[in-house]
Amino acid sequence: MTNLTATTPLTFNQTLAEQIIALRRATITTMQINLGKTCNQTCRHCHVAAGPHRTESMNRETAERILTLLAASPTVTTLDITGGAPEINPNFRFLVSEARKLGKHVLNRCNLTVLFEAGQEDTASFLAEQHVEVIASLPCYLEENVCQQRGDGVFAKSIAALQLLNSLGYGTVDSLLRLNLVYNPSGGFLPPAQNKLEDAYKAHLGEHYGIVFNNLYTIANMPITRYRDLLQHEGALDGYLQLLRDNFNLAAAHHLMCTSQISIGYDGTLYDCDFNQALELPAGNQLATIFDIASLNEITHNIATAEHCFGCTAGAGSSCGGALA
Repeated sequence: MTNLTATTPLTFNQTLAEQIIALRRATITTMQINLGKTCNQTCRHCHVAAGPHRTESMNRETAERILTLLAASPTVTTLDITGGAPEINPNFRFLVSEARKLGKHVLNRCNLTVLFEAGQEDTASFLAEQHVEVIASLPCYLEENVCQQRGDGVFAKSIAALQLLNSLGYGTVDSLLRLNLVYNPSGGFLPPAQNKLEDAYKAHLGEHYGIVFNNLYTIANMPITRYRDLLQHEGALDGYLQLLRDNFNLAAAHHLMCTSQISIGYDGTLYDCDFNQALELPAGNQLATIFDIASLNEITHNIATAEHCFGCTAGAGSSCGGALA
């Protein structure tokens, strides 16, 4: 790990250069799309700053263009759908079913409680029918911590949603329906060891609620948008940024998710990752949309970085698929 001083902190790029690492995108295997910022929850750590008051939403033209590029991209094996609450978008089921027809593996990043919103009564069944892998947010297995982070009543609804998914075969032994959970720290600290925390989740959720799942992903909170404002309000921003710098992990830096994926905003703008998208930092610092390219091969191999990138390389590392090292 690299130890950086608080008085003369290196930028993320300078840190990589010091370690003789050139951050470049290689073959794109995952296309992540953000369907918008509308959500039925308002979580304090949300890097998208999503909520019920947000109206940004992907339209049909953008959804159809995404599918055109997906069909022309044999190296892209996975469509990763996120939000907000992506299920709320009117094009969600269209994108899922058409991507499955193309033979793509589809991930749905679900906040769980959305499954009980009006109009979503059969969403869980739809996901199961389409063999969609569900990546569900549950920042802790204790009710008090979840409600503090996500709002009153969220834990009970989340447990009910997980039980519903289990009843459809998700996460159960020998099932092809994969259910993974996501942990986010409740404060300005790094996630604990992913494998040990997964064991604790499985033991507690199994014993108390009869819930089973496949894997737990630990994801560090990014010091951007809503969470950055919270840290600033609490006078903890500088300390958290220093924590991320001090725990830079070279092994994690070699496996950053931005090297094999592209992130697409609700309006079709291209980004290196969902975090850069939240900051409106375009892919490789070159503003472009999916309507400007005929193929994903035209996307720049350069990757835009900023201080929040230390969040992906701190400790065991962090990505949309959990720890990196």
